[in-house]
Amino acid sequence: MSPLDRYGLDQHWLTEYEKLSRKTILARVVRVDRGEFDAVTDSGIVRCTGTGICTGDWATLDEHSFRLIAILPRRTCIERASAGSTSDTQVLGANVDTVVVTVASDTTLDLGRVERYITLAWGSGAVPIVAITKTDSGSVAEELLLAAAPGVTVCSTSAVSDGGIDSLAAHLRGTVALIGPSGSGKSTLGNALLGGSVLATGATRSADGKGQHTTVHRELVPIPSSGLVLLDTPGLRSVGVQGSEDAVASAFSDIDELAATCRFGDCAHEREPGCAVLAAVDAGELTERRLGNYRKLLRENAWATSRHDARARREKLREYKQISKSLRQKYAAEGRTR
Repeated sequence: MSPLDRYGLDQHWLTEYEKLSRKTILARVVRVDRGEFDAVTDSGIVRCTGTGICTGDWATLDEHSFRLIAILPRRTCIERASAGSTSDTQVLGANVDTVVVTVASDTTLDLGRVERYITLAWGSGAVPIVAITKTDSGSVAEELLLAAAPGVTVCSTSAVSDGGIDSLAAHLRGTVALIGPSGSGKSTLGNALLGGSVLATGATRSADGKGQHTTVHRELVPIPSSGLVLLDTPGLRSVGVQGSEDAVASAFSDIDELAATCRFGDCAHEREPGCAVLAAVDAGELTERRLGNYRKLLRENAWATSRHDARARREKLREYKQISKSLRQKYAAEGRTR
């Protein structure tokens, strides 16, 4: 087995590679630094140069200098919107098949945050799974998580006793990304899956129960004898959603199904007559909290998308102006007016 096989090489990536120049070598990015990155090739891990790349990307490299030549089209992409006023986005991981959202048992359960992570995972194109961690030191009502993540597998785990690790592993496929806030047990869970102390771990602060960043890089690590590849990520304090309404609809599939039976097709679920969503709230079948977060994420997604579209329009206008300027200079040099 070649090193690339251990990092998720399959026929899809071989086919994509064959479409490009044969004077390059195929590689997968395992860790990114500023202006440089580590990538695995058929010969092992090499240090490379290039920008615009993300951990998990498949790429082609110059066979002599290991300079980045091209990035293969991403199959999936975990991408969060900027928390600031810009339209920038941050890619957290590329070509991920399963996203494991970690929820710690020793901290207060924040269902709104869980729903946000689930939306991020659905938007990536990967399959989300919720892993309840640290069950040896606390408890989380699993039924609350099942209601907040309809259609998503929820597994209870303990890295201390190894409880639930095999059950979780049975649901994992391909490249597996661990996401969640700092202190939620991502790296500890990752080590349990890897079968050793490979990833750095740390304790939560006793003052507020919040975690401290122990993972500072996104890094790919193959899980022995499983065919899986693990992507550990730094803790996320804020998660902006952007992509499409489909991601929100998937995360809130219960509301989406109710909305399909509303009297009006454009029902906003505010005060319209015949609204099936509001009827479910009145009947106690849906909580006001969940409906409120659904509305919030829809607004946030629409706002982030509009900012992205506005930036795309500005970039297109700037490109048009540059082309026009070049043409004017060319015509002037040739003595023409147009």
